[in-house]
Formats: sequence, structure tokens, C-alpha cells
Amino acid sequence: MKVVAIGTGYVGLVTGVCYASLGLEVVCLDIDADKIARLQAGHSPIFEPGLEERMAQAVRAGNLSFSTNYGQSLEGADVAIIAVGTPTEEGGSKANTSFVEAAFSSLIDTRLRAKQSPSPAKPAMQPLTVVVKSTVPIGTNDRLQAQLDAREAVDGGSAGIHLASNPEFLREGAAISDFLEPDRIVVGPRDETAAATLRRLNGHFIETGVPYVEVSAASAEMIKYAANAFLATKITFINEVASLCERVGANVEDVAHAIGLDQRIGPDFLSTGPGYGGSCFPKDTLALVDTAQVEGSPVRILEAVIDVNEARKQEMAAKVIDSLGGPDAARGKTVAIWGLTFKPNTDDLRDSPSIAIIPALQQAGIHVRAFDPQGMDGAAALFQGVDFQPSALAAAQGADGVCLVTHWPEFAELDLGAVKDQLTAPRFVDLRNVFDPAAMAKDGWDYRSLGRP
Repeated sequence: MKVVAIGTGYVGLVTGVCYASLGLEVVCLDIDADKIARLQAGHSPIFEPGLEERMAQAVRAGNLSFSTNYGQSLEGADVAIIAVGTPTEEGGSKANTSFVEAAFSSLIDTRLRAKQSPSPAKPAMQPLTVVVKSTVPIGTNDRLQAQLDAREAVDGGSAGIHLASNPEFLREGAAISDFLEPDRIVVGPRDETAAATLRRLNGHFIETGVPYVEVSAASAEMIKYAANAFLATKITFINEVASLCERVGANVEDVAHAIGLDQRIGPDFLSTGPGYGGSCFPKDTLALVDTAQVEGSPVRILEAVIDVNEARKQEMAAKVIDSLGGPDAARGKTVAIWGLTFKPNTDDLRDSPSIAIIPALQQAGIHVRAFDPQGMDGAAALFQGVDFQPSALAAAQGADGVCLVTHWPEFAELDLGAVKDQLTAPRFVDLRNVFDPAAMAKDGWDYRSLGRP
């Protein structure tokens, strides 16, 4: 079975590499020639633990290649997976599906050209199942089908394309394990040809007992948005509980542990922090709110979640300012920021809490020294006036306090005695509750965390 993965970002590259590691023939296709050249040289354009090594193994096995050419890539292909970005439209909340539509248009063009120019040296064109894996607004698959029908009517022939939706549920930093050991697979084929092809594509998972959910294309699109919206709501809920715990003297970690034991709730996504970020939750919650408003069925809970999450980031900056003695005392002081990416084990800074926190500190007259294990290159293009340092310890040198924003494991392993020696005062604001409050107090720290006495 031959698969073409269109788009070599987090979703497309992980999907292509993982299917290749399962023994399928895969071509990762992208119109960005520089990115393809980098991949052909063995270098991943994104940081994802284990991805580059698995990619090299698949290339050596002859199962994986990279290309910018639609025509060559689609020769003999059974499946084309569209996995391009759907960012939020600038200045709005609607998901921008132009990259999906452009990729689909290129697929139609390539198929119709191949049909109109048969070659004796090439076998007859076989059916192609086009799988939309990008996260798209509900109804996108229907619009793509209409686009296909219109093109075929004009050209007077069939492109042999069968559409389906197949949303991804990959967490950055754990994308490979999420792909190879999924909780479930959701597919939305438009016809039996697409349905049968998707069952073949995912035969390994079906045989190993992974729940296989086959629904309509619209339902598959809705499932993706509903899942992310619920998780974003769960994160935001525990963050609000943490704030209340600080006021009443309760411990949010005890609360989260106890309510997480309830099987109806579960323990995941109950860790308090500075607000959700990343490539999925912010844009997907906005897109679902936009769709709901257009359809006249607003999702009020989700609207509140978005507002609370944005306010949360500003509250975190206020917590840092308060640790320095308040707005007047904080002006002119320096803070070391540990962690810039939205989560550990990724270089992704999209909608990271740091993007809101750092400018708020700077506006308060605070100088920022920063370090992140993987996000430094991307951060240099995002932040102005930040003093980037080569290590967490270097960032602390001469600072008036530390603020831990991203819970990279290496921060928990640092010698805090050595860190204290670099600071002008032992102030520590822990926005991920990495350290123990009692131990920090015993060691002489002015330590502040979230939702804990």
C-alpha cells in the first residue's frame, strides 16, 4: 500500500514516518523545497523526541522518501493524507482552510492531468482515497466534495478521488507513541471505497484491538473539535480551582488527585499551570466557537474557557510582579524565565503562555533573561529586548528571581543551591508546581506556586 502524506509539519511528518515504520510505502510531500531538502539530508524541521531516528530507519528500509512533486508522488498511490496547517485567520477566530483547499486542488489537478495523458508505460490510474487529517471546521469535507464535483463537471471526467475525514489526536512531545498506541481511531469515509481503503490503511491497529470509530465525515470533524474543547475546558477548570484554593487555604494537588479518582472525571489534564497554549487548543477552541456562532448555536462554556485562559496568563505575570514587591518595587528588576515553549519535549512556541507573560513583565519595567532547551531559535524571532542565555543557571545570574514557565525535566534536576548563589535574592515563582513548598521554604526560598498553601 502506498501513502502520500501532504505537509511535513508535526502531523504530516509524524504520520508519514509512523506509517513507513509499519512497513507501508510512504512519500512525504511538501511544496517547501527547503524543508524537503532538509528532510532528504536526514534532518527533521521540527523537534519531536525519537522522530529523526525513526525517520532515518524508515528511509534506510526503503519505505520513506520525500518530494515536492505531486505527479511523481501520486503514481501508484492508494491514499493521500492532507495534513497541512489550519491556523486562525489573522484578526479573527475562524480557521483558515486555504492550505487544505490548495492541497486538495493540486490533487485534483494532478489526477485529471494523469487521466487525460495516459502513458503505455504506466498502469491504469487506480482509485485514490484522499484523507483530510488536518483539523478543519465542520462541513469542510462537504465543501471539498463540492469542489471536486464542480471540477469534474467542468473537465467532463472523474478524478477517481474518494474523500474521507480522519482527525489526528497527537500530543506534541508524545506524538509517536500517540500514533502507534492510539486510544482510538476515528474515520469519516464518504463512500465504501474510502471506508475499505481506510480499514486496510489501519489494519495493524484494528487487528491489535484499537477502537475503530467509523462515522460520517461531519461527525469525525466534530469529534476532533469536541475532544480538544473538552480538554481545554478541563485545564481551565482546574486553573480556576487553583486560584480559589489559594484564597481559602486548600491544596489544588490534593483536590485534583481526589476528584481524578472519580472514574467519571479521570486524572488527566488536572495539573494546574499558566494556561493552555500550543498549536491545537487555542485555534481549535476559537474555531469551534466561530462555527457555533455562525450556526446560531453558541457554546457559552467554551467562550468562557477562552476568556479565562487568556486572563490566566496575565494573572501569572501579576504573580511574578507581586513576588518582586509589587509594581513599584519590581520596576528595574530582572527575572530569569525558565521555559519558553508551550510544553516540554517540543520546540513549538505557538500560543505559549510565555508569549503573554514576558511582554507583561517588560511593560512593568522588568528585564527578562530567558532560557529554553529547544525553543531559543524560535523565541529570538518572537521576543524583543529579551536577554537569551545558554542555560537555566546562566539565566539566573544576577537576576532578582526565577519564574519557571515550562516544566522541562532538566529544571527539576538543577542544583537549586547553585541557582540561589546566582540570584540577588532567593525568589522563585513556580508556575508548574514542580518543587515542594515545604522543602523550598526550608532551604530559604521565597517560593510561590499555584493553588498550594
